[in-house]
Amino acid sequence: MKLYMHAAACSLSPHIVSRELGLDIELVEVDRKTHRTSSGEDYLAINGNGYVPALMLDDGKVLTEGPAIVQFLAECSPEGARVLPKAGTYARSQVQSYLNFITAELHKPMAMLFNPAYEGAHASLYELVSKRLDWLNGQFTGPYLTGDDFTIADAYLFVCLNWSPWIKIDLTRRPALQEFMAHVGARPNVRRALQAEDLEAFETDGIFFAPRSYLASAGRSGTPVRP
Repeated sequence: MKLYMHAAACSLSPHIVSRELGLDIELVEVDRKTHRTSSGEDYLAINGNGYVPALMLDDGKVLTEGPAIVQFLAECSPEGARVLPKAGTYARSQVQSYLNFITAELHKPMAMLFNPAYEGAHASLYELVSKRLDWLNGQFTGPYLTGDDFTIADAYLFVCLNWSPWIKIDLTRRPALQEFMAHVGARPNVRRALQAEDLEAFETDGIFFAPRSYLASAGRSGTPVRP
């Protein structure tokens, strides 16, 4: 299988899940501006919407949208039950509920905060994201979203929260979320995914990770991630 991705983008979520499940997936980077892949393909012919992630199966079929991809990866892996509870259970629906919440209430508005085209709406978007994060901070009963077990929803939340410093979201007043970032970021397979995408930990923060070029352009420094 091939995972079409950008470093530190939402495609990091299925990348993390694939490593947690021990799946052999080829990473194919997509240039945001040209929509050409690192292997020379026209990415728009793979995903007409142009954004990542996309998962190409061995038979050539393509699956898009991160929440769908991580569920598919868990379903097709013998180890899937470790990160996605059995279908028909409350635990499964709880994970799916968090996936829906993250994609609608966090991922989309946070992505829009990066985009100058929505600058006129940034104040309202910031207020919305802050409100949702305050609520989420109060939901934790363990180190992960649903308690003691890491799930595909945790991978997705980790990636979205990792964007916080770039859109001026402060997690220090949301201690459960800050502890969550530290806990997930210390997982060996998460560290391997971060290293594979050549991400570095901010020296001043320690729980956030970004490409070296991003850090340099923002006048920050970082430390390479080691698994």
